[in-house]
Amino acid sequence: MNIKQSDKGEVMVLNLSGKIMGGPDHEKFMSEIKTLIAAGQVDVLLDMSKVSWVNSTGLGILVSGFHTLKKNGGRLKICNVSDRIDNILNVTQLKMVFETFDSCEAALASFGQE
Repeated sequence: MNIKQSDKGEVMVLNLSGKIMGGPDHEKFMSEIKTLIAAGQVDVLLDMSKVSWVNSTGLGILVSGFHTLKKNGGRLKICNVSDRIDNILNVTQLKMVFETFDSCEAALASFGQE
């Protein structure tokens, strides 16, 4: 998994790419989340348009990030998931945990509506 940041003011967009499979991905992702929290950036949007696969451990990584941000007064939302990953989120019922959006624009707008 690769992570690139895109600062959108109150929301930090993390552009993820590759496969989210666990192992070193967990440390990389959580380090990124903890760095953002330390900087006062607690609203995060994951752009998953370039993520090709997420396994069960990878889903756990995303859930960990969600809960860590929530404990610190933040929110984590997801945009641009592939049909394959959207199906995984449905089957695992994680769509009840994560707010997902078809576009980053819609997701970014939703942060201001809460």
